[in-house]
Formats: sequence, structure tokens, C-alpha cells
Amino acid sequence: MERPSFTIGIEEEYLIVDPETRDLVKDMPKGLMKDCEDIIGGQVSPEFLRSQIEIGTKVCPNVTEARADLARLRLAVAEVSGKYGLAPIAASTHPFANWFRQQHTDKERYNALARALGGVIRRLLICGMHVHVAIEDEDMRIDMMNQVLYFLPHLLALSTSSPFWQGMDTGLKSYRTSVFRAVPRTGMPDEFQGWADYQRHVKVLTEAGVIEDATKLWWDLRPSARYPTLEMRASDICTTIDDAMTIAAFYLSLLAMLYERRLDNQRWRIYSRMLINENLWRAQRYGTSESLIDFGRGTLVPYPELVAEMIELVRPSAEELGCVAEVEHASEIVARGTSADRQLEVYHLALAQGASEEKALRAVVDWLIAETVNV
Repeated sequence: MERPSFTIGIEEEYLIVDPETRDLVKDMPKGLMKDCEDIIGGQVSPEFLRSQIEIGTKVCPNVTEARADLARLRLAVAEVSGKYGLAPIAASTHPFANWFRQQHTDKERYNALARALGGVIRRLLICGMHVHVAIEDEDMRIDMMNQVLYFLPHLLALSTSSPFWQGMDTGLKSYRTSVFRAVPRTGMPDEFQGWADYQRHVKVLTEAGVIEDATKLWWDLRPSARYPTLEMRASDICTTIDDAMTIAAFYLSLLAMLYERRLDNQRWRIYSRMLINENLWRAQRYGTSESLIDFGRGTLVPYPELVAEMIELVRPSAEELGCVAEVEHASEIVARGTSADRQLEVYHLALAQGASEEKALRAVVDWLIAETVNV
């Protein structure tokens, strides 16, 4: 088969906060979205909740160009927000905002979702990062989806940025994952035998009138319904752009590695969803600070050891794709902590210095504001 182009695109969702109160805006100021569109055109859009905004990079030939475009978009949203006295934060949950005070965007698409999902979707005060990688051949796209599922817990662990929920330290590094799991058609996709098999399953739901199309499949990994890409949706949004590019580069390099193995008539072993879900839970709960199960060895392995093995596994592909530095940055994330770890450090340091819980949470928001635009 012809080699996939492996072009890449990244979508990120930001929360818009008031730097004085550190709370979310209840409604986007009139004109903010239009001003963003004037600067970055169709690469920005509203999200389900009025306190959110979504951006998407162009289709990029490599990670370097994807980083440049993502940096431009982050800074543009920050510049426009600043004119209205607001600021974006890149975190999968807000440290203390209440979901029940939020209002959804008045667009037919979102109104339909609100009617269909009820209170479940009103609670979705969460943000994510989606990475699209082009795999033009449809059957190969499904084959790659089946294989790369194994690595989703490893990517989630590296990306965690949601330790707080409504002012509470949840004890989880990715509370976003728990909130999102309440929505139907999320989590891990089934194993499919090919594109036709996948389409047959989608057809059952569409012909029954349960969903309009495959865009309503919100799995952690899915064939995009709009583009010839395999879309990774398992990760939290990374607060720093360097961390975001590590997630993107690792995902891209894993797919390229699997393609090279395919040329040698090799495949990554397919493990049951039950086993992979156990690792997803551990990543959600502990991030990089604990171990994941190595199913080949049948034992728990500390995450730093696993990520070192993964770096070496994808190194040849990363070298070919020109993103070795981004992949190797995973070791730095493990050493100094993910966004979730660093948010908790800011919070506990403020408490140790005599701040109230409220002020400690506000300190976390201040850190998020600064790091989001540190590009």
C-alpha cells in the first residue's frame, strides 16, 4: 500500500477566565469571537459552553510547522481576550468553577446536543486536545486504530492537566476523563476487521436514528468523519505548548512505527479492551507518578521506565519525521511533572505559605494563565 502522508493537525479547547476573579466568564463578550475570526479566520470556533473557545491548526506537513501554527493561534486568542480584560487557560478542568453556572452556546448543533444528552452534557466543563494524523487508506486507518490503542494510556499519563473539580483536589490527575465517560459513545472503540466492518456498525446506529453520522462517536480514538485522518482524543489538553507537541509527536511517531512494522509483516499485539482500560484508569488516576501494566511481561512497570522504552521504540520513525526533540521531551515531563502535578505543587505551596484554599486555587489559575501563552 502507498505510504500514508502522515500530515498532522491539532485541535485545542481553551477556557476563558477573568484574571481578577480567576473564575470563568459566564458568557463570551459580544465581539470577542468575531475579533478572533478577523485575525485567524476559520481556525477558531465557539464550543458547547460559552466560556470555551476552540482552535484548530492547518494541515501541517510536520511537527515543526504544527507547533508554529499552534503557537500563533494560542497567542491570537490571548491577544483578543486581553482586549476584553480576559485570558485563556489551557487546562482540561478549571480549578474551582461550577459547571451548573455555565450556559451552552445557542447554536442548533449545541441545542440538539443539549436536548439529546440532558444533564450529562451540561456537566461537560472540560477541555481536550485532539491530534489528527492523515492515513489515506481506509482499511489501513482501521488497522492502525486497532494497534495504537495500546499506547493511549501512556499518552494520557503524559498529558494530564485536570486534578481539580469545583474547588476539590480529586486525587486524580485527569478528572476530565471521568466527566467525559458519562457521555455515551466515549471511551475505547471496538476492534474492527476493516473499513467495511466499521461502516456496518455505524450504519446500524444511523439507520436506527440514534445518531445522524459518525461525528457523534466520541471515542478516545476514531476515524475522523470529516478528514482522512485517525483522530486521537484520549489526552488532556497540555498547558505548555512544549508538552502539547510531545503528545502530538509521540502519537505521530507511533503510527509511523506501526506502519514500518506492517511493511515487515509485523503487527503490534492486540490486547483486550478490559486490559487497556485498566491502564487508562491508572493513567487517569496517577499520571506519570505510578506504574502501568506491561502486558507482555505481565507486571507493573514504573512509568519512567516505560516512557524510556517508548522513546527508543519510536526513535527511528521520529528521526525520519524530524521530531526527535519533541519525543525526547517526554523524559522532561516525567522528571518535572505534568500540568496536573505542577498545578498541585502551586496549590500546596500557597497553602503552606498561609493562603486559604480559595486563594490557593486562584494561584493555580494565575499559573495556568502564564503558562498557556509561554510559547
